[in-house]
Amino acid sequence: METATPRKVEHQQTDRGYVPVYATGVVEQPWSGYSRTDHEVWDTLFKRQCEMLPGRACQEFLDGVKKFGLGAGGIPKFADINTVLAKATGWELVAVEGLLPDEVFFDHLANRRFPVSWWIRKPEQLDYLSEPDLFHDLFGHVPLLLNPVFADYMQAYGRGGMKAHAIGPEALMNLTRLYWYTVEFGLIDTRDGMRIYGAGIVSSKGESIYSLDADAPNRIGFDLARVMNTRYRIDTYQQTYFVIDSFEQLFEATTPDFTPIYARLRDKTPHAAADVLEETDRVFHYGSHEGFATNADT
Repeated sequence: METATPRKVEHQQTDRGYVPVYATGVVEQPWSGYSRTDHEVWDTLFKRQCEMLPGRACQEFLDGVKKFGLGAGGIPKFADINTVLAKATGWELVAVEGLLPDEVFFDHLANRRFPVSWWIRKPEQLDYLSEPDLFHDLFGHVPLLLNPVFADYMQAYGRGGMKAHAIGPEALMNLTRLYWYTVEFGLIDTRDGMRIYGAGIVSSKGESIYSLDADAPNRIGFDLARVMNTRYRIDTYQQTYFVIDSFEQLFEATTPDFTPIYARLRDKTPHAAADVLEETDRVFHYGSHEGFATNADT
């Protein structure tokens, strides 16, 4: 695969907020170029999350962190991660410069390649970054790729993404919502209680607490069409979290062709992020909705 000289591609701040800037290049991880500050940022974030996540993150995630040997010893080398990952599930990490266009991202997933931004946030961005960086991508996403069922789900998602991209923007939005509410912000109901598996939560100190403990958000049982037709928030913690029963449930939901679902949803008004459907939702927790904004769903 052709590589390029690494750039750090970040969203641009404008008077209308952040504007996404996309990159397409696959690069070599410039490990020797990381500064002492870069390594300290990784160590700080890693230590903070690992102290918090036992009893909150699902065991499969915690096991993945352990199997990779991730630790507070500086930014890991992708090559070392790939040695373990390829043997376990046939996946590999590829270093990228920033957020990828949809079709490029889907192609990577469909071929069992997970894109990881090579650069890490600044010390003043420990608690919030508007885009995925190395810590979010590597710590948040990669440990679960050691789980065979979740690894297969991610590949199936990539293949589904290629199909949705060809169908059109509405189908693509439906599929984006599935990724958002599972891979990024999913919860799982286990015999030990509700746990986190979404990367956007496990990589965030605040949302690791909020998603499980706060009274405000809804926690609703996973239903594929319901998730695909539910808008979400990009500017705050989520107003609704969808809860799967198992990773097998998640994978089995991706087995059918989504085309009939896209067609069925085409003329339906999407649900607001905070909506609870009284007659059909399996509600684990009916949120108080305290402090919710109502006009900025995506």
